[in-house]
Amino acid sequence: MAAAPRKRFGQHFLHDPAIVERIVAAIAPAVDDRIVEIGPGEGVLTEVLLRAAGPIDAVELDRDLVAALRARADWPGTLTVHEGDVLRFDFRALASDSPLRVVGNLPYNISTPLLFHLLEQREAIRDMHFMLQREVVDRLAAEPGSKTYGRLSVMVQAHCRVQALFRVAPGAFRPPPAVESAVVRLVPLEQPAVPPPHADTFAELVRLAFAARRKTLRNALRTRADAETIQAAGIDPGRRAETVSVAEYARLAAAVVAAL
Repeated sequence: MAAAPRKRFGQHFLHDPAIVERIVAAIAPAVDDRIVEIGPGEGVLTEVLLRAAGPIDAVELDRDLVAALRARADWPGTLTVHEGDVLRFDFRALASDSPLRVVGNLPYNISTPLLFHLLEQREAIRDMHFMLQREVVDRLAAEPGSKTYGRLSVMVQAHCRVQALFRVAPGAFRPPPAVESAVVRLVPLEQPAVPPPHADTFAELVRLAFAARRKTLRNALRTRADAETIQAAGIDPGRRAETVSVAEYARLAAAVVAAL
């Protein structure tokens, strides 16, 4: 089916069969996997996944696409389409019997809030394979000290193993986006870097640090941690946010909680 991409939904439909095959090869689906596709669009990736795996659930916001996906009778497998906003979707409800494998060509305008929404439900997820703006993938996989290392890097790496897989040129989409894309694999860690009792403090410290990334930690975190507490975590208060590793932010969160 051919649909007109809608700018307000940030739609860029993947049409390159070679890229679709590379994505499916990276996922390596099995017949008993519980796969959920976000934003199936015209169903190009959906069809190939259905040939390789068992039944698939898909979440789509565009009601016209939902109708077209549901109306198609020649799917090579069972496709269940859920109409709604993926930012409000309850992934846990689909993982009653086995963890989910979440895939999708994500709209770039919601990619960051969607990643945080998925992290909140990570106990229901086995892994995630996403097409994203290359800049976002670079940020996800960035190491401390690099220009792309930031809040998104820390928050995702605290809970997932991140692997940038391959880049995708604009011509693989209809219409071509103005930026290069990339495919990334995210695998939730069995033991996250931050224990649940420290999670809120960790998130707040990371947010404050990167909101004032040009300032030293001593100044950026002054409302939550004094210099002595930062030093108690084994971190120089004169350092800046982008030099601090995930493990160090976790230690800092523990030190702040202990000082309460």
